[in-house]
Amino acid sequence: MARQAPPSGGEATLNATGSIVQFENVGLRYGTGAETLSDLSFSLKEGGFYFLTGPSGAGKTSLLKLLYLALRPSRGLIRLFGEDIVTMPRGRLPGFRRRIGVVFQEFRLVPHLSTFDNVALPLRVAGVEDKDLKKPVSEMLAWVGLADRATARPATLSGGEQQRVAIARAVIGRPELLVADEPTGNVDPEMALRLLHLFDSLNKLGTTVIVATHDLHLLARIQRAEMLRLDRGQIADPTGALRHPPKRPEA
Repeated sequence: MARQAPPSGGEATLNATGSIVQFENVGLRYGTGAETLSDLSFSLKEGGFYFLTGPSGAGKTSLLKLLYLALRPSRGLIRLFGEDIVTMPRGRLPGFRRRIGVVFQEFRLVPHLSTFDNVALPLRVAGVEDKDLKKPVSEMLAWVGLADRATARPATLSGGEQQRVAIARAVIGRPELLVADEPTGNVDPEMALRLLHLFDSLNKLGTTVIVATHDLHLLARIQRAEMLRLDRGQIADPTGALRHPPKRPEA
């Protein structure tokens, strides 16, 4: 049975000890063009909280796609959960994907399903019986402020509401690794902080969290978080790529 979500809300190194993610000399090329990602070598500690930053076009979304197994690299080694996913048989990939929660920029909600059923989908896939769905799904919807939209279809929801449904769906099973691509881009600042608190709560329960964001104000909200910065497809500072973001200035 999938682990339930909370009802309320490493340094860059090639040493894989305690790592949930390890990249070694990874490159990614689309077609015959230049590499989108080049020579990425880093590891992320199990249970860490990471912000992925960098200018538009730096390769953040491509890196996330490698992490949630939507793409395979053109070269190099990637290990997730201690296993080489580059050479892994395709038949094993679906099982690995169920250990990863993903928040997409484009939401990817199932249009004919209600809000409740979209959020419940990962639990159903994991084999949770219908009688055991109501409590965790209802609590999650209440936490993201959508308790009154449980029966609504995606087409009737605003962009911000759809984003919150997508986030609730990604975290409902408390995945081992959570990958979020600009998860606060379609919500107001108050909800952005609330969602970040949800990620923080999940992280404190053991989930490794990776959040791609342009919002510099979020970086200082999780003081134990570390930052991985990309620029032109490469780690911007190979000697200190993961670092604590600057503290939030006092009001």
